[in-house]
Amino acid sequence: MARAGLTADRLTRAGADLADEVGFERVTVSELARRFDVKVASLYSHVKSSQDLKTRIALLALEELADRAADALAGRAGKDALTALADVYRDYAREHPGRYAAARYRLDPETAAASAGVRHAHLTRAVLRGYDLTEPDRTHAVRLLGSVFHGYISLEAGGGFSHSAPDTQETWSRVLDALDALLRNWPAP
Repeated sequence: MARAGLTADRLTRAGADLADEVGFERVTVSELARRFDVKVASLYSHVKSSQDLKTRIALLALEELADRAADALAGRAGKDALTALADVYRDYAREHPGRYAAARYRLDPETAAASAGVRHAHLTRAVLRGYDLTEPDRTHAVRLLGSVFHGYISLEAGGGFSHSAPDTQETWSRVLDALDALLRNWPAP
């Protein structure tokens, strides 16, 4: 019999909190059971495995990020939209490092297609409407933005910029200025 109060949703949210505390890679059903002071077997009626738990956390994180991004982008265009989207990712990574890592977890194709990851692509393409890009350059630009945002955020989170000047916020602003200039002056093939 399942322990009262435990649901897949509650376990997913607790797993996401655990990911923020100890790192996404260290989230397991066993660790979550210890947090609830229950036997591991009692959680298997709600989640199938640690992989299933991680997938659920990834889906939650993608949804949270997409909701934040949609709110931040409402009514914005051009560089203002670009900056808003970039800041959503960076702020989320700072507030929820485990969830941010989860949002980058590799999902199977069917799960990915049904996830909020699709909304992320649409939101990024919405930002790019403020620039004069056509396909395939728009797709190249989506990939560029993702690479720069996630690369910078990962390096910053890992302490890669902590031992030198200028301040990382100044660099972040300059990177976004450079991206805006590049998107406005996209090179011809």
